[in-house]
This record gives sequence, C-alpha cells and structure tokens, in this order.
Amino acid sequence: MRNPVAHRGVKMIAEAAASIPWLAYDGDAELEGHPVLELLKRPNQRQAGPSFLEVLYGHLLISGNAYVELVEAPNGARELHLLRPDRVSVIADASGWPVALEHAMGSARRRIPLEAFPGALHLSLFHPLDDHYGFAPLSAAMPALDIHNAAARWNKALLDNSARPSGALVYAPKEGGNLSDDQFERLKAELEQGYAGTSRAGRPLLLEGGLDWKAMSLTPKDMDFMEAKNGAARDLALALGIPPMLLGIPGDNTYANYQEANRAFYRLTVLPLVGRIVKEFEGFLGRRFGGNIRLAYDADQIDGLSAERESLWARIGAASFLTDDEKRAAVGYQPLSLNKGGQ
Repeated sequence: MRNPVAHRGVKMIAEAAASIPWLAYDGDAELEGHPVLELLKRPNQRQAGPSFLEVLYGHLLISGNAYVELVEAPNGARELHLLRPDRVSVIADASGWPVALEHAMGSARRRIPLEAFPGALHLSLFHPLDDHYGFAPLSAAMPALDIHNAAARWNKALLDNSARPSGALVYAPKEGGNLSDDQFERLKAELEQGYAGTSRAGRPLLLEGGLDWKAMSLTPKDMDFMEAKNGAARDLALALGIPPMLLGIPGDNTYANYQEANRAFYRLTVLPLVGRIVKEFEGFLGRRFGGNIRLAYDADQIDGLSAERESLWARIGAASFLTDDEKRAAVGYQPLSLNKGGQ
C-alpha cells in the first residue's frame, strides 16, 4: 500500500483480468442469459461483475488466496461474496484434507463447509511448501519491495535536507580547547529552532568568535539511487508478470514496442490467470445450476489483442480449402448450421 510500482502492477492485472467477459456453453452451443452468467454479472447488491472480479484477482495477487462464499436464500436467490483472506482459515481433518473454512470477524467466528455441495470456493496460487494456502507473487519480491521503499525514503530525506548535509560548524579557537556541554547544547538548540525546516531555508547564519562554517555536499555517485530503485522495480514487475515497459520503468528493451509488450502481458499473465479462475467457477457453480455447463472467457473482446485477432482472421479467410463452418470453428465460433437450428 506504500509502493507505487507494486500497487500499479496489481491494479493493472486485476483490472485487465476483470474486464474480460465470460461465456457459457452447453456442449458446443453458446448460452445467452444463463443464470450463471446473470449471477456473475451481478454477484451481490454491492458489486457488479467487474468490481467483484477485480477484488478477487487483487486478493490472489497480494495474498495468494481468494475466498468466494455462495449465499443461497430460501426463495432460490443466490449471491456471491468475497471474504478477506486475512480473516479466513482452512480447517483440515485428521488426514490433512480441507473440510471447512473458518471466517473470523472480531470475536465472532463461523464455519463454512467445503464437503458435498461446498458453500465457498477457495482459490489459491501454487505454493511449493504449503498444502492449503497459496503463495503470493509479491512474496517472492519482498527484498526488491524493501529496497524500493528504502530508496524512496532515503531520497525524500535528502530532499528534506536540500539533497545534502547543509554543513558543519567547526570550533577552532586560537588557544585550543572545545565547547563546554552547555555551549554545545545552546548552539544546537539555536540551530534547530532558528535554521532547520523548510520555512527557515536560506536564512543567514550569525556566528560567534571561534566558529567557522564549512559547507558540505554529497557526490553525485552517493546521491544516485535511481538505478537501484529501477532495478528493484524491474524485479517487482518480473514477479507479477508485467513487462517493465508497461509500468514506465526505464532500462528494459526486451520488447520492440509497447504494443508487443501489451500482447505479451495478456498472453503470458492475464489470460492464464483468467482461464484458471473460469474453470474453478465452472466446477463450483456447474453442479448447482445443473446441466452440462461449460464456462470460458471471450478473448475476442480484448482490445490489446485486436491486431493478433485481425491477423488470424485474415489467414483463415484466405484459406480457400476450408468451408465456412470450418473457418468459423478455427476462430472459435459455432457452425452456421447450429445457429440456424437454434433460430
């Protein structure tokens, strides 16, 4: 919450993933207005679908876990609610299998079963050393996060002090000796009260006999923390799976241009995450709504992949050896014969 690179990276992935629409199929036939899609369009009274999914992806990226509770009313109404990961614990049986989730709010605790028809869905990212909880991408970048935050605090401290130690008062009387403790404390208090702070910047300093002002400064090498910050920012971007170019981090020329980096961002980071969550919801909600429901995402609605999509359509359209139905199947659409039958 105090690091702009990490915040922007998490927000970028969550917003991009939440903006991708979902589709429902029964076999090969696309379903319009299915109850599952209606529930995902408005999961609860406080959130629309994109807002709900943005929070869900944010929980996954920051904590490695996301918890979705399905609330069913006696009249058949259903709602989906997100539970904050820091308030949820996984309860396992004697064999180590998860059987329930415990949600704590202050001193109140409630148990949500995970057996038979589970009342909640636990989403987690791969963790090499834990059977139940996920591993957050930012956890792997904590050293880089600390370096970036420390560099920011250091640079701010330098700016607060005019980017250098302003100088030193040297006491050099002709007869030798040092300032007494009382003289030292009085001089220190006068400097802090009369010359420290932004409102007193640039005030002339009046010195008594025996005191000499020696101006001090730091070398440009000592003041250059930008490269350390940029290196830490690149590590943060790497952990999240975002090309540094998209976060405005200099010194990275992996991709030829912004458009290529954006395509890599969607193909390597956003779409695999969305595809995984879609299949988890398919298994979670499919049995409750009955039928052979298959959920998928609609990649054709992603603006960042429009150039790639146009290239595919051009190649398929020029393939004279394919029938119209085969061309439609190659780009992910159902055959025209099914459309006519449905009409």
